[in-house]
Amino acid sequence: MKAVIIGAGEVGYHIAKALYNTHDVVVIDIDEKACERVDELDVQVIQGNGANVSILSGVLVGTDILVATTGSDEVNIVACMASKLIAEDNADFSTVAKVSNPDYIDKPVTKRTKIGIDLMICPELSLASEVADILAIPSAIDFNFFAEGKVEMMEFVVSEDNYLVGKDMKELNLANCCIVSALFRDSDVIIPHGDDTIEANDHLVVIGKSASMDSVRDKFGGKGGKRSKVMIIGGGIVGFYLAKLVAKSEFDLIIIEADPQRSVQIAEELPDVLVLNGDGTDINLLKEEGVEEMDVAIAVTNSDEKNLLCALIAKQLGAKKVIARADRSDYVPLFEMVGVDSAVSPRQATVKEVMKLTMGSAIESIATIEGEKAGIIEYTASKKSKITGKPLKNIKFPAGAIVSIVVHKGNTVVPRGNYVIQEGDRVVVFSLQSANSEVEKLFK
Repeated sequence: MKAVIIGAGEVGYHIAKALYNTHDVVVIDIDEKACERVDELDVQVIQGNGANVSILSGVLVGTDILVATTGSDEVNIVACMASKLIAEDNADFSTVAKVSNPDYIDKPVTKRTKIGIDLMICPELSLASEVADILAIPSAIDFNFFAEGKVEMMEFVVSEDNYLVGKDMKELNLANCCIVSALFRDSDVIIPHGDDTIEANDHLVVIGKSASMDSVRDKFGGKGGKRSKVMIIGGGIVGFYLAKLVAKSEFDLIIIEADPQRSVQIAEELPDVLVLNGDGTDINLLKEEGVEEMDVAIAVTNSDEKNLLCALIAKQLGAKKVIARADRSDYVPLFEMVGVDSAVSPRQATVKEVMKLTMGSAIESIATIEGEKAGIIEYTASKKSKITGKPLKNIKFPAGAIVSIVVHKGNTVVPRGNYVIQEGDRVVVFSLQSANSEVEKLFK
């Protein structure tokens, strides 16, 4: 495929990085330094205004997808609308626009085909939705649904006092329809076997039938039946939308917002939530509001550095789990290295949606793990797929990938070597980024 990316910021750069090995990529940005950074990849770089019709006319010939990711919602929208008009004879041409203004979008992902935008994505709302899912499972640091809710993926951290420390994988005794697909230990990614020993601070990725995952939660310290106490630091787009998502759930919720007017606005719209006007780095304020009793403290201001500081202070004062927003990609592993339980990035949602559009029609859903080190990808097997009709043990699967779960006619199974995937099966695969293209070939 040929992809045109407008905007070489964090989102645009990482989309280009994810695509350039397997697709022709053109990146357009007006900023010289941004162009220099993305020029390190094997892509065509054009310095200029991505909404300029003359520039677009020159690059859209043969283009399959255009993704507008600049910091201006209006530029992204205009670029997509203009591109649709220029490429009107190309029926397979798709456009994606990143927007942040709630006036343009009221949910994480939507379609605006009438105005020439096939997919409109709000990274901030996607991030809030992701954090809300994590909050629903106190012991998890990541969570995703697959196969229309029949399959769940959860990532857990093994705490130092967990009884599983020192035990072998086979001693987990998971239900037959659940499997540990991956183990992240420091910088290593391991596809585990029964004799691998679990260590403190290991990150385990468990995939299984939704109805059977309650027992998995219990092993890693699931919800104890009480209302969870949650503190959100930052009442911007992410903080406010997150509060709206969880306000009516089983949470006692506190929001700390530095701007007085914004605090009043949130309090008026969310009357059941305690809203405080203050600084999330104010130790006395955090102590007064009982941060040591919080099950989760979430820092989602517009400053990565402040989010890190707020999260670490909350952790030091006794918060059980801390989550911090990190817009800069290189901050995600750093945050988790110094003590943040989960660093979440708004750009991942946009990257994920673009990857779904460019990885072929067999892709149903995709989730990235551990800052894009790996992914969980759901495919639908077709009659022509190389993986269909043969025992799994006879298929040359790439190193760094494993079939975790298969949903066949509504039944969820963990496949063994003799299992034969059939046409129409939903296949959930764990894959390192380096193995994605080889796995994709098996489903074409």
